[in-house]
Amino acid sequence: MFSYACSITRLVTASKISWIWIGTKALLAALLYGQEDLRLETVEDPAPAAGEVVIRVGAATTCGTDLKVWRRGGHARMLKPPTLFGHEAAGEIVAIGHGVTHWKIGDRVVANNSAPCMTCFFCKKVEYSLCQNLLFNNGTFAEYLKIPAAIVQHNLLPIPDALPDALASMTEPLACVLHGAARSNVKPGDRIVVLGDGAIGLMFVAALASGQGEWCSQPSTVGDQPFAEVILFGGSDQRLELGKTLGAVKTFNYRQVENVPALVKELTDGWGADVVIEATGVPSVWEMAIACARPGATVNLFGGCPRDTSITVDTERLHYSELTLKGVFHNTPTSVRAALKLLASRALPFEHLITEQQPLAHLGQVFEAMKQRKVVKVAIAP
Repeated sequence: MFSYACSITRLVTASKISWIWIGTKALLAALLYGQEDLRLETVEDPAPAAGEVVIRVGAATTCGTDLKVWRRGGHARMLKPPTLFGHEAAGEIVAIGHGVTHWKIGDRVVANNSAPCMTCFFCKKVEYSLCQNLLFNNGTFAEYLKIPAAIVQHNLLPIPDALPDALASMTEPLACVLHGAARSNVKPGDRIVVLGDGAIGLMFVAALASGQGEWCSQPSTVGDQPFAEVILFGGSDQRLELGKTLGAVKTFNYRQVENVPALVKELTDGWGADVVIEATGVPSVWEMAIACARPGATVNLFGGCPRDTSITVDTERLHYSELTLKGVFHNTPTSVRAALKLLASRALPFEHLITEQQPLAHLGQVFEAMKQRKVVKVAIAP
């Protein structure tokens, strides 16, 4: 569902805040009200508090997480409806709050959708993705976006001049992928299975096949060979072709495969994959991922399943095969910076992930197209 509503814009002024006037009309933004209930509304002009900035959104990209949240009607950790929606964006600073000293109006920036507190038990151990006070910021599907002080301090980055906003806005998902790659115990020459041909799965293909993104200290290639041999399974022939462009050595449509784990063993001398990346968030595929792994393998259960989901694991195989199962979540300040650097290098053709560009007014149709898997990522231009 996608509908229009209206509210009165409140004019905000405050002392000790340095900012420019954005406009005299209400600003358009998408709000999620529940399961597949997305509405374009007019909202108040954002005014930055101390330590905050406001950006004019240049491009906001859609994400598989957005699709899951839209279909499920919320997210256990990131948001509760009704709320502003969207979490990937790049743009230009138009307002600066009191105390912000390292940024100026007109700077092009990309803001991660979160920031760790830097003071909790996990942050002190440099395990930032486990921060118990992780601050999330939503609302990128809008004309303007306010960035909280913690994100300004820790996860707001300048965009290189040559990097378009649409590519820069993919910093957050790529940062998650690079964090996931770093946690997957990948070695040069490994045979890796990626289950899922969404944007995240395809980004994993590119990062793992190339070894690029600062997640690994090894050389990015071994001679003329890819850093790792990546085998991609998905449900779209078009996306699987894109997977080959991004570095997959073999791709398979799972709809045409009777037994995926058996095929993986056939392709790996009877053993199974060295590393398996689950990138669908489907419980049965979590179980399939474990079945695809060789003894001693690492299984990265990256795709988040619905809340209160459980799976069945063969404990004997888990024990005697010395499998490592990892749930990997989100990103870190280090991976955010590495992601932007990799995007700016243009070393990998991530632009192919953007199927099309659409105006904010077409966001409802975009999500319907995502639901039908007609697009990978869409760049929304407010």
